[in-house]
Amino acid sequence: MLLAVAGPGVVVAAELSATIDRVKPSVVGVGTYQETRQPRVQLRGTGFVVGDGRHVITNDHVLPNILDSERREFLAVFVPGEGRAQVRPARAVASDPARDLVLLRIDGDPMPALRLGNTNSVKEGQAIAFTGFPIGAALGLFPATHRGTVSAIAPVVIPARTGRELDPALIRRMREPYTIFQLDATAYPGNSGSPLFNPSTGEVIGVLNMVFVKEGRESALERPSGISYAIPVDHARELLRKQDLRP
Repeated sequence: MLLAVAGPGVVVAAELSATIDRVKPSVVGVGTYQETRQPRVQLRGTGFVVGDGRHVITNDHVLPNILDSERREFLAVFVPGEGRAQVRPARAVASDPARDLVLLRIDGDPMPALRLGNTNSVKEGQAIAFTGFPIGAALGLFPATHRGTVSAIAPVVIPARTGRELDPALIRRMREPYTIFQLDATAYPGNSGSPLFNPSTGEVIGVLNMVFVKEGRESALERPSGISYAIPVDHARELLRKQDLRP
């Protein structure tokens, strides 16, 4: 009689599957809505619910520079669900442009909030996962989860080789350096703002960033593929504190 013994990989997969079930209800799309536009929804990135269930963290660059108020365009988060996604008006209440983070306040009932972890415990080589909308709403508002590892914990900018590589944005980052997580994982522009979380606990340890960080780190590397970045969640925690919200 033969017995099949499940290996460690099976246990890890089952553990991640259970974590995803807990994380997905807190992941939302972020963009704009305009009733008279086709399509009405313009999905610009991903966000996740925090604090009291009425606040969302995302990347600052995900927000539009201007809204067409004359045509009643407004900032919104989009909550996946059966059939049509739920549209919730939103407004920015705190931001950290230097680290490309923003905290939104959303209308409506509270949603399940994700717990923020301790980024001081993050180690190179540890497993991570992130959930978001990598290809926008092209196939509907269905969040996708990807796995990877933390490949490096490094400064946000690479020193310029020549003065010609310097620009105002790069100089600002060099004046206010901070640490980011470099990931051995492939993400896409729609993943901007996705929660980076511990696959075992679901605690958020970072915020995916696919535009802002690349401008600083990959300008000297011809923008390689297969490398992604995340802002440590401690910076998002500071935005919540400014609003007297518990992380």
